Amino acid sequence: MSAVERFDPAALEAAAREQSGGLSDFGDPSYRIGLQVLCRSLEDEAGLSDFGRGLLRHKLVELLVNRLRIEDWFQRHPEIEQEVLEAPIVIVGLPRTGTTLLQRILSRDPALYAMHWWESRYPVPFPGEDLRAPVERMARARGEVQVMVEAMPKLMAIHPMDADEADEEVMLMEHAFMSSFNAYANLPSYMAWLHAADETPAYGYLKRVMKFLQWQKRQRGITASRWVLKAPHHLLRMALLLREFPGAKIIQTHRDPVATIPSIASFIHTLWAIYATKADATAAGHEWSALMARAFRHTMAVRKEQPAPFLDVAFVDTVQRPFEVVRAIYRHCGVPLTTEAEQAMQRWLAENPRDTRAAHHYAPEDFGLSVAQLQADFADYRAKHIPA
Repeated sequence: MSAVERFDPAALEAAAREQSGGLSDFGDPSYRIGLQVLCRSLEDEAGLSDFGRGLLRHKLVELLVNRLRIEDWFQRHPEIEQEVLEAPIVIVGLPRTGTTLLQRILSRDPALYAMHWWESRYPVPFPGEDLRAPVERMARARGEVQVMVEAMPKLMAIHPMDADEADEEVMLMEHAFMSSFNAYANLPSYMAWLHAADETPAYGYLKRVMKFLQWQKRQRGITASRWVLKAPHHLLRMALLLREFPGAKIIQTHRDPVATIPSIASFIHTLWAIYATKADATAAGHEWSALMARAFRHTMAVRKEQPAPFLDVAFVDTVQRPFEVVRAIYRHCGVPLTTEAEQAMQRWLAENPRDTRAAHHYAPEDFGLSVAQLQADFADYRAKHIPA
């Protein structure tokens, strides 16, 4: 296998420089440590198929190309650096706890910036693209979502993919090479390194790209007051999130992990199967159950020290009484819910009923888990947040 085909950081950077037309400034060099560790883990542990290897190599080069182009935009438009990021609303909770639904409801408010999937997938304008009309990026993202849905029909039952809807900013954090790459493959050494690392650069880069996206939005005539973010990723980094986004309001959604963890394992196993020669369902279950238990312990510890930013939302309330939840969020954040925003939210809910999604079938035992184990692993969390 040639050096170019391997996950070799120098070769990946060289490919990115070539694809960018000769750009050379990748920005903050701290990303290189994560890239090196990730490359070793992909080579030695992930068990990738040739197809998966090609996909992930393309992804890493693409992330590096984006870094080059983002720095180029900042250099040519220094005013981007002056964009002010107000304290965001951040929705956190396990997948399948209503986080996506809540973010997409709130994103109807024109006073809130939302990061749409196409923006997180293609944060950098294509060469020659009109900033006021990013139609090429939107079209390409829509096409990719269509391919994913056709290739994996059960994906929509697990996570409602839509290129034009708000989605997780964790895709932007991948550019720092300190992110949830274990969603794509089993990467134990990379994850061990990440858990021990100072992830400040990842949040710094997230803010940098948010400024860039906010600046682009304003070129399109979109002006809001603050962002609404959403990612389970933050649960394990809550102290850092609150430090990097002072004044952030945290909306934490709750549902029994006995129901949600097997769903997460199913989602991850589905993704691993795209890239690996043989995706291990038990490894997926154990990896993500342990990760989420650790995440809850961290956030619970942070909440003891800093309770004020947090608002708890039960999944059943989001589903059955969404506007009671929305009003509680606006009261918690100290911002007005306008008639215009509420009407837009009502329209979106009417056009996007949850009961049109296919059922997602899974069981703990499919992923090497059991109800008794999940009850024990999440006992502290369940005692505090899940009604008996």
